[in-house]
Amino acid sequence: MPSQAPVLSRGDGALAGRRILILFAHPSLDRSEANRPLAAATASLEGVTLVDLYAEYPTFEINVDREQARLLSHEVICFMHPLYWYSTPAILKEWQDLVLEHGFAYGIGAGALNGKLFFNALTAGGPEAAYCAAGYNHFTIRELLHPLEQMARLCGMVYLPPFALFGARTAVDEGRMPGHVADWVRVLTALREDRLDLAAAVSRTTLNADLATLLRGA
Repeated sequence: MPSQAPVLSRGDGALAGRRILILFAHPSLDRSEANRPLAAATASLEGVTLVDLYAEYPTFEINVDREQARLLSHEVICFMHPLYWYSTPAILKEWQDLVLEHGFAYGIGAGALNGKLFFNALTAGGPEAAYCAAGYNHFTIRELLHPLEQMARLCGMVYLPPFALFGARTAVDEGRMPGHVADWVRVLTALREDRLDLAAAVSRTTLNADLATLLRGA
């Protein structure tokens, strides 16, 4: 199996630091109160590529060569989406099935994704207290994402815990969005500039709980 030790790979483009690819999936973005501001903040960041999969592939005819080239040219891969039935929206599953081919992402001789960082940035409707053994969802958010964690591991990527917004349906009314968007920008900037403590992050349930302790030079 590939090593799971964090690899601090560097991009060779004009911008020093890691290049970050955000694969964004929301099937009804016009109704989103939480994902729209997160996507807008993402699009304005230097060194970050935001791909709106539903906008680019409205008929699900995913260009595998284009998507594999995108993976090769970035060091951090993120699935950004609302949590639908404890998983991703459908197009992200289609993307995995088509793009992460045997011989490219995994299998003998494959190694295209070795050492790249992978994580989810998600919004969940339920409160954080619901995501535990005693809650009505019975599992932590990280436990529910185990299929994606194993996908990353099989592809040789370093898995980071999700950047999660709980209680997303009430986040705007409760005034939580500005702080969450600011934390999102801090995480992306720290990943780009190698200021996020990967060794401490990998074992956490979420990336943004006690975020300040993971950031260096903030």
